[in-house]
Amino acid sequence: MYQALFPDALTAVPILIVETDPAGDPVAFMGIDGHKLEMLFISPEKRGRGLGRKLLEYGMEKYGVNELVVNEQNPQARGFYEHMGFAVRERSELDEQGNPYPILFMERG
Repeated sequence: MYQALFPDALTAVPILIVETDPAGDPVAFMGIDGHKLEMLFISPEKRGRGLGRKLLEYGMEKYGVNELVVNEQNPQARGFYEHMGFAVRERSELDEQGNPYPILFMERG
């Protein structure tokens, strides 16, 4: 489902950071625009190994990432971002494309 969106999404962010495995295959990526985390994706088989934390910490330290948007219906992602120091600033009934998917605007103090 999301694979069709990746090529456009990946070229739309000014900063794209990719984590690879020892064989050089991509296993995670993060997109940043200004101080906003635009995307964070971890391959399902690589989740729970600290890659998300590693990428997000790098983004916060090197690029000053302090805001993001998360789908309200993804409590695992929300919990991760809260654990990383982000808090909900605002809620919207519509996603950023105007679709009826509630989203949370989060920021780090």
